[in-house]
Parts: sequence; C-alpha cells; structure tokens
Amino acid sequence: MQQFLYILPALICPVGMGLMMWFMMRGRGHGKTVDGPEEQELARLRAEVAALRPQAAAFEERHPGTGPTA
Repeated sequence: MQQFLYILPALICPVGMGLMMWFMMRGRGHGKTVDGPEEQELARLRAEVAALRPQAAAFEERHPGTGPTA
C-alpha cells in the first residue's frame, strides 16, 4: 500500500495535465461564428492597414530609399 502512495503522484500528474488540456481546448469555443470584440478590432485594423498601403506606396515612389526596405 505504501508503494502505491509513492507512485500515485506520478500517475496523477499526466492524467491531470490531460484533463486540463481537454478543458482548455473545450472552452475555446471551436466552431462558434459569433464575432467578439477582438475579431471586430482585428477587422478594423486590417481595413485601416489596407487603406494606408496606397499612401505608403505613393510616398515610396516620391522618396525612394526611405522606406522600411532601405
């Protein structure tokens, strides 16, 4: 019986880790299509970047060698 108590923590650790991983993956909400605030902010930022790209290209044409690739 006492030997079992020594092995018990070694058995509980991987089982507990597996359960925690399962609960975390389950709680992420895979398959949901509801947009949260993060997704809305990301869409807004992507639209802002898309709107600024032509301005950056025009600036690079006027001032060659000053962009991030210089």
